[in-house]
Amino acid sequence: MTQKCVQFLKYTLFAFNLIFWVCGGLILGLGIYLMMQDYIVGLFPSVPFLSISNTLIIVGTIIMVVSFLGCLGSLKENKCLLCSFFILLLLLLITEVSVAVVLLVKESEIEEHITNELKMSLSQYQNSTSKTWDEVQKRMECCGITSSSDWNSNVPDSCCKTENCLVSNTDNLWKEGCLEKMKKWFEKNYLNVGIGIICISIVQVLGMSFAITLYCHISKSGMSFP
Repeated sequence: MTQKCVQFLKYTLFAFNLIFWVCGGLILGLGIYLMMQDYIVGLFPSVPFLSISNTLIIVGTIIMVVSFLGCLGSLKENKCLLCSFFILLLLLLITEVSVAVVLLVKESEIEEHITNELKMSLSQYQNSTSKTWDEVQKRMECCGITSSSDWNSNVPDSCCKTENCLVSNTDNLWKEGCLEKMKKWFEKNYLNVGIGIICISIVQVLGMSFAITLYCHISKSGMSFP
């Protein structure tokens, strides 16, 4: 009976990590695809590596590495791999909680920093961030950081509501700034994001529980099950 339970735990943990390994691969592939697009450039000049594509590549790689350790450790019943998998999941969980706490406590400071970064990238529009701003404004239907006045007299065509409009006429431009649009998007999806984070945390805790249970049983039995 004990052997059947361990076998069930072993293959459940393997399937759990296999699914996450595939998801990590998809996220990594999406990040590489976005990196190949010309317009994908970070909006934060002081941290140029902080872009959507780089973030997806980092997240996808971490998921694949952790899931691989879980798959191999459960399948081979290797205590070292299971222990490494448990520690990595624990570190990820602590990191997620820490980031959430920082975002809540330092909300105003973070918003101010983001605003300053956007102003800096907007001032460099003609250099390296033109395609990024054009894409952001077209997709989010916004103009500038707070309004079209942020562009002074150099309002780009991407602020237009229609193709080839007269940018000199403010009625033809999007009224809302991109920062406000971003805030509204986060507020609108706040519940979904919260539920997603809670679900991920629960899955991580379950993975840690499965891994430590299998690890303890292998340690006590001193043998592997076929």
